[in-house]
Amino acid sequence: MKLYGSQTSPYVRRIRLFLADTHCDFIKLNILEDSDRKILAAMNPTLRIPMLTDAKQTIFDSGVIYRYLAAKNGEPALSWYQENQLTVINAVNDSLVMLFQCSRSGLDTNEDKLFYNLQRERIATSLFVLEQQAANAEFAHWRYPAMALYSLLDWIMFRELLELDDYPALLAFAYQNKQQPMVAESDPRLG
Repeated sequence: MKLYGSQTSPYVRRIRLFLADTHCDFIKLNILEDSDRKILAAMNPTLRIPMLTDAKQTIFDSGVIYRYLAAKNGEPALSWYQENQLTVINAVNDSLVMLFQCSRSGLDTNEDKLFYNLQRERIATSLFVLEQQAANAEFAHWRYPAMALYSLLDWIMFRELLELDDYPALLAFAYQNKQQPMVAESDPRLG
């Protein structure tokens, strides 16, 4: 198996964490460089990472990759509640990625504009829910939803996108899981 992605992507990282005990080659791509972008375009029409190749099968999107790997390894499917947790995590992640890309494109994401306001509102309401779930120890077991949450939180801190002081349960969760398998090797600061 080969996992294609960047060292800094939280979506790639969650799959790397899930694969901590599985042999899988990690093919590091910089999707903003022409040569790596050509590799990506040849394999994945969405031009997004991660993607996984296994024999002749190519799988796109971290959620689909997770489901593929879980089925392959005979793991039980996530409950609908856990799927909803992932949807909330992904909402924060997607909105922050969009704001980050806008900012890197020279746009002022602090402007009072509908698009920016909607992203900030989604982030705030979703983080409030995740804070409550973390406070209730709903991510206490190191399973895929916890891995996705950890990847998001550490990426927020790495990119300095938000101040997380208002989310003590989320900060405690991130701190408590720094020693999990593959966390050090997948650190975005190494990219």
